[in-house]
Amino acid sequence: MRKVALVTGGSRGIGKAIVLELAKNEYDIVFNYSGNETKALETAKEVEAIGVNCDTFKCDVRDFELVSQMVDSIIKKYGRIDLLVNNSGITKDNLMLRMSKNDFTDVIDVNLVGTFNLIKAVTKPMFKQKAGNIINISSVIGEIGNVGQANYSASKAGVIGLTKSIAKEYGTRNIRVNCICPGFIQTDMTDKLSDEMKEAILKQIVLKQLGKPEDVANLVCFLASDKASYITGQVINVCGGMVI
Repeated sequence: MRKVALVTGGSRGIGKAIVLELAKNEYDIVFNYSGNETKALETAKEVEAIGVNCDTFKCDVRDFELVSQMVDSIIKKYGRIDLLVNNSGITKDNLMLRMSKNDFTDVIDVNLVGTFNLIKAVTKPMFKQKAGNIINISSVIGEIGNVGQANYSASKAGVIGLTKSIAKEYGTRNIRVNCICPGFIQTDMTDKLSDEMKEAILKQIVLKQLGKPEDVANLVCFLASDKASYITGQVINVCGGMVI
């Protein structure tokens, strides 16, 4: 019987890379998306082509009731959830002087409250299984801050704190909880940056190149595996030496 992975924000970017890499590692995949259904269905077809099952849910992670319904549906079909990857996230960048309260709370609600909602929803099934694995995707910006990203930085710093606390609570239930902090990863978002901005970013990175979504996905697969069975409560940067 294959293990079952639930990945939030799995239709594109880092989330898609995680979904595909887990599928190659013989996980049945469930992922949610909040936007483009066409992209979600395309990703699902790629997963199924690998030879595993794939289900998609259009679900706003800010809505605990919808999240709970999604988890209940997964348990009804598969009987278990072995791995949760909290990857959903948004940005609404602006200087603090110009940042609206809604822009602050929207980012907190998706990035931090959404992570809480998913962890809360899978807790009972994982406790019943007496096994599980939770991997939260934060950001190096949650560690070092960034101009114009007070909301994003606060949300991702919260994810780090949440990871450490839940790891301490869930360890006796044989549930490991870890956190990955990507740096600048080449996605649709970074592709839109100007050459000048990219050059400024590369100056901060020891390896002098942007990361690939697969760099994050590979670490997810390692942390999900038995090779990482003695690792929990850790925060691991994937940033090319941007933060040392």
